[in-house]
Amino acid sequence: MSRGLPLLHRRRILVSGAIGGITCAAVVVGAAMADQDDGGSDAKASTKAAQTISCPAVAGSLPAIPAQAQAEVDRNLALLDTQLAEANKRLGTSQGEGGPNFVQNAILGPLADKRKSTLDRIAISIGRRAEKPTGLDALAECTLSGGEAGAGSGTGAGGGADSGATP
Repeated sequence: MSRGLPLLHRRRILVSGAIGGITCAAVVVGAAMADQDDGGSDAKASTKAAQTISCPAVAGSLPAIPAQAQAEVDRNLALLDTQLAEANKRLGTSQGEGGPNFVQNAILGPLADKRKSTLDRIAISIGRRAEKPTGLDALAECTLSGGEAGAGSGTGAGGGADSGATP
């Protein structure tokens, strides 16, 4: 009986080594295939990279900011930059998604809502210490600029911005 145990142990080691080798090979093949897919999507991304979302500058449109509100205003201005970066990232990764108004409905519309809320927080924080600024909501609308691939989406974005400016 004592001779059977070492043989079983050797078999276990051999089987687990083979499974480990197969797993490593699968990981290497998967990584190689992922690199090939990324190379193809880089070509698509380069056509989409020409498109960016541009928003009006907020910092230059603000009145004098009281010292007590400066930190909160700075945080909200940084948040506006973060929101724009996230929207541009979403624009780059959403190549080919949705219909003709996809960019307006899924990216620019929600971005305008987020920016409006952030601009309201800026106005409120300034208004606590000084006269509350008005007209910041006009800075919430962003537009799509550049690139041939999104010409249809760009007109949808422009239409949304025009309809927001009409009332």
